[in-house]
Amino acid sequence: MSSSIANSGMSRWFRRGPWETAAMTLIGGGIVMLVQPWSIDLYGYSFVTILAGTLLFTVVSHFPE
Repeated sequence: MSSSIANSGMSRWFRRGPWETAAMTLIGGGIVMLVQPWSIDLYGYSFVTILAGTLLFTVVSHFPE
């Protein structure tokens, strides 16, 4: 399967590095939303944001280098 991705030019989109950075940024943003004292709405969405970042990181960790 990895050879079909590499041959189709999609390997540029399915590299691990940039996606892992995006997932970690999403997790970090969720933590900031969790600990900020100003908005209850941000606090309410913080768990969903952290969960989405964690799921994205789990999926992306299976991408090729």
